[in-house]
Amino acid sequence: MAIATVNPATGETLRTFEALTSEEIEKRLARAEEAYREHRLTSFADRARLLHRAADLLEEDIPEIARTMTLEMGKTVASARAEAAKCVKAMRWYADRAEGLLADEHPDQADVADSGAARARVVYRPLGPVLAVMPWNFPLWQVIRFAAPALMAGNVGLLKHASNVPQTALYLEALFRRAGYPEGCFQTLLIGSGAVEAVLRDPRVVAATLTGSEPAGRSVASVAGDEIKKTVLELGGSDPYLVLPSADVERAAKTAVTARVQNNGQSCIAAKRFIVHTEVYDAFTQRFAEGMRALRVGDPMDDTTDVGPLSSEQGRSDLAELVDDAVDQGAAVLCGGRRPDGYEDRGWFYAPTVLAGVDSSMRIHREEAFGPVATVYRVGSLDEAVELANDSSFGLSSNVWTRDRHDIDRCVRDLQAGGVFVNGMTASHPGLPFGGIKRSGYGRELAAEGIREFCNVTTVWEAD
Repeated sequence: MAIATVNPATGETLRTFEALTSEEIEKRLARAEEAYREHRLTSFADRARLLHRAADLLEEDIPEIARTMTLEMGKTVASARAEAAKCVKAMRWYADRAEGLLADEHPDQADVADSGAARARVVYRPLGPVLAVMPWNFPLWQVIRFAAPALMAGNVGLLKHASNVPQTALYLEALFRRAGYPEGCFQTLLIGSGAVEAVLRDPRVVAATLTGSEPAGRSVASVAGDEIKKTVLELGGSDPYLVLPSADVERAAKTAVTARVQNNGQSCIAAKRFIVHTEVYDAFTQRFAEGMRALRVGDPMDDTTDVGPLSSEQGRSDLAELVDDAVDQGAAVLCGGRRPDGYEDRGWFYAPTVLAGVDSSMRIHREEAFGPVATVYRVGSLDEAVELANDSSFGLSSNVWTRDRHDIDRCVRDLQAGGVFVNGMTASHPGLPFGGIKRSGYGRELAAEGIREFCNVTTVWEAD
């Protein structure tokens, strides 16, 4: 894929960029190593001052960077502004809390008395330059939720961003430089996917984090494993959304629309499989389909637009193939199922879609639908709902709607996912750990767990 800004609403190529040469990559790796030597020795107060300055600059830049994100990957400009504001919040959250999150820990002396130590503690030390391989769907947030904790921990960052968001990637490097970070603390590598392995194998790069597809995750994990380097992976998701008999059906259906079409439906943590108890199935499905049908599809630069285009022509084709396969095998289209009126021959749009009657023979039952397409299932019991929810190779997050405490406890115990959100939709927050299990990846981002992922957790044992 060329490194280029292509407007998904029109298909027009706006800017193209040359990939870095091997000599240019070498210079950036050398800068990262040099910057780390100094940055690791800075105080938390100095790191917090820099990160707060970066957050202030980003806040000033929200209108401009939101427009850039929308031009590059098609999210509505309203959601782009919200994404940038969320990044500001996360940067300030880590700037204010990192020192406490990484404070030395002192085990109870009684617990380690037989170790022979007069004193013992655990300290968190940075690792070094970390490679971040990031996706296009949240081109600012995905990077900031890595960069903010990594920089506060004393690490430095190397960003290999998706090739369709180069201007956002370059903006991020410039943001940290403008904030006063020394040269080399955070650098963007404009490189293709084929150049990632050499960077990851370089001994100066000590670890990697990737958010993206399962094939990309397998590739990075394989190389890092061969080099014995730490990785954190956040991969795909096909999150279940359970609606049980005691649910507030009206709220559940209204939230379901937002949960499915956030970011034009291109979100790993979007609810995708709606598993509804037969007692409330008809009421929920009617309201859900009506809500999806009422969404306004159009120009993502228009503040009244609810759903913009998919990020690429290939993405739209892949989504249409999943829908067509399901329909060919008997799935019912409750709404959508095609390109929206007026956009048959321009832009990469797809109408918000609800499919019912989906079964395990259909591809969409097993594969992630990365766009505004929902599948609805009817179940007769909580046991059946949980079994169907877990019938997936993914395990990122989950949603449960019920007023029954037993139902909640059962779902928390048995749903195979990195999160269980009750009577609300899945969302990431800097104060809560985020990540999945199974083929959705491993490791955690955000919160204390996230900042500690790329730290050397060091035992300090002292005798008199």
